[in-house]
Amino acid sequence: MARSVCAKSAFELWGHGQTDGNLRSSLLNYPPQSMSPFMHKDSTYRINVYTFNKTLQFQDRIKKIDALDYLPFEGTVSLKTPQHIFCLLEDYGTDPNNIPEDPNYIYFGRWIADGQRELIRTHSVKNRHFIGNTSMDAGLSLIMTNHAKVKENDLIFDPFVGTGSLLVACSHFGAYVCGTDIDYNTIHGKGRSSRKNQKWRGPDENIRANLRQYGTEKMFVDVMVSDASKPVWRNAALFDAIITDPPYGIRESTRKTGSYKENTKLPDCTYVESHVPVSQAYHLSDIFTDLLNFSAHHLVLGGRLVYWLPIYRPEYCDEMVPVHPCLQIISNCEQMLSSQTSRRLITMEKVKEPEESDIIAHLSDPHFSAYQGHNAFREKYFSGLNKRCGKEDTKYFNKN
Repeated sequence: MARSVCAKSAFELWGHGQTDGNLRSSLLNYPPQSMSPFMHKDSTYRINVYTFNKTLQFQDRIKKIDALDYLPFEGTVSLKTPQHIFCLLEDYGTDPNNIPEDPNYIYFGRWIADGQRELIRTHSVKNRHFIGNTSMDAGLSLIMTNHAKVKENDLIFDPFVGTGSLLVACSHFGAYVCGTDIDYNTIHGKGRSSRKNQKWRGPDENIRANLRQYGTEKMFVDVMVSDASKPVWRNAALFDAIITDPPYGIRESTRKTGSYKENTKLPDCTYVESHVPVSQAYHLSDIFTDLLNFSAHHLVLGGRLVYWLPIYRPEYCDEMVPVHPCLQIISNCEQMLSSQTSRRLITMEKVKEPEESDIIAHLSDPHFSAYQGHNAFREKYFSGLNKRCGKEDTKYFNKN
């Protein structure tokens, strides 16, 4: 619970039922020896009432607490600093337009701990110093961090770092963070701002400033301009986890350095700082192949790769998820984007060091070949968008 941003609270369940009578029977059957350590006369306690999909008046809450007088509480009530907190939870369904008079189900138990959902608010992108068009949502960033099992003093790498949302989440849990991106302006915090009423980025809008905002600047190793298709790292296991959100070609283009020309003439003079290398399309299938190969060589044994895979839902099957001989798939979770598209959060763990036989298998075995259908995701995404817009236009004209 000290890490979870999905769970609100954890309780030790003592009793439950569809009615107050069922709840009473369930609670009276709970082992007294399990209750007594929290109900003796030297203890202090408080009872909270939580209702889901319905708001109760204060007097109604008090009545529900008084109705629990059959429980053997011997301690003293303390509303401010109780030693133990007990909770009565009532579920009134999920339809706000059809709220029943009585709850569908009732639970009672001892509060154990709260989750970390407050982090979603404190780390919200809305209040962040440096953002971009594709800055990752705070809640999703923290979930990815937990999937990667990021812990204190880990070294985390993001090869498509963007504005560093994933680095912010990892640094919160005490990990050292670094990343690369092909976009010079994003890495250096230059160019047009993504904010509504701001034309250009300010002098201190960068990834380091984001970590400084949350008090984790000391965990910032560095970021640099680099092409993910041409890794610059020495051949060694360097990172405890690689966490990233590759570009899909929707809001950010998928580019890599290179030229379509067969013969390219190098300039006679040396490169100057303002030089922008020629770039070409970086297909999604190649992005994922390179990402898995890079992770197999640069993750420590047991290290995790966590990334998003965009998919066209009508065609999806598990065989479309990229695989590698050295990486084992741990989880595959879907986030819906539309009725036709979604993205899947893929978590993989390095189970062995790469060998020469793995390279041969990766090239020859069809099971490890890149799924080329990912390359058409952009066209399918906008095709679905155009169809939806066409239907809405048709409805509009029919009405008028």
